[in-house]
Amino acid sequence: MEKEKYVSIIYRGQPHQSLAQSRPITASSASAMAKLTRSFEFEVKPLPPYDFRLTIKKPAGWSLFGPAEIYEDETLWTVTNIDGALVGVKFSSKGTIENPRVLVRVFLKKKPARAEKERLKRLLAQAIGADQDLRQFYSVAKRDKILKHVIGDLYGMHDTFSPNIFSEAVLAILLQMAPLKRSTTMMASFIDVYGEVANFDGKRIKAWPTSRRMAGVSIGELKRTCNMGYRAKSIVKLAKRLEAGDFPTVEQLKDMDPARAKERLLELPGVGDYSADIVSPQGGFPIDVWSVEVFGKLFFRKKPTNNRLAIERVKKEGLKRWGKWAWMAFFYVVQDLGNLSRKLGIKLRLA
Repeated sequence: MEKEKYVSIIYRGQPHQSLAQSRPITASSASAMAKLTRSFEFEVKPLPPYDFRLTIKKPAGWSLFGPAEIYEDETLWTVTNIDGALVGVKFSSKGTIENPRVLVRVFLKKKPARAEKERLKRLLAQAIGADQDLRQFYSVAKRDKILKHVIGDLYGMHDTFSPNIFSEAVLAILLQMAPLKRSTTMMASFIDVYGEVANFDGKRIKAWPTSRRMAGVSIGELKRTCNMGYRAKSIVKLAKRLEAGDFPTVEQLKDMDPARAKERLLELPGVGDYSADIVSPQGGFPIDVWSVEVFGKLFFRKKPTNNRLAIERVKKEGLKRWGKWAWMAFFYVVQDLGNLSRKLGIKLRLA
């Protein structure tokens, strides 16, 4: 598998259900803890239809920003790093699918300047897919032999993405060339050892380590502490590359032509074609040795005889069939494999 992310099928948020269901990462006494005592609140009105639960907690078990986040009673507490600053976020659903309202409270160490506050509001609204208009996609999907089966099951599910490029790219590295159990162990160790605990709103949630922290860690240390093998080199090189300060932000990547955004992501250590399609806020049609089986069966009604050799053909077919909606089609299909298997009479699995 070439530089894949999330072993089986993944997306720009967090891992597939096996990772999401792994042991919880808790704040240990040895971990650095940050008290996020400053906060502000704002309301987002996503473009309908918008199903909060399906969007925030995907059916396949993926989390929004990290595996340690907490979801209770239509409210999500999560944490991320934006420009090296720890940001705690509380998302609460206050509306309906057709009249959605999401209350967002942001927690920080320091009171933000006005410009920073407005940027955080804009970035977090985009991260939960509030600005996505699904109407044209649904119009296309209703006429598609595959997609027509999934849009009913997942009506109102918006795509999401992380505002932190480092955490997304690290996942791509940790999940390449490894069984899911090993990837899960590496990820848990990495966050446990190097992640900072955010203390806010009565919750303690451990965040992904920052590129700033990891740029100062030696390759040898990372290998020893997290048993990462060759991946440690890629992660340290990635951290140093991002800390150079000249790589585009998530916002800048989102505003680029999709092909150009992918070119820039391919510059990052450990990120190949498949990973770039997923890390990018623009998406792509990410086919690897696992997803090629799913889409090979859907397109051609049979399992590829050689997964690696079939990747190019399957990817080409998906882009031809779905065009600019290829990412959204991919995203919807992999969230509904169980139902789609039953409806089409095809056994679809991710790994």
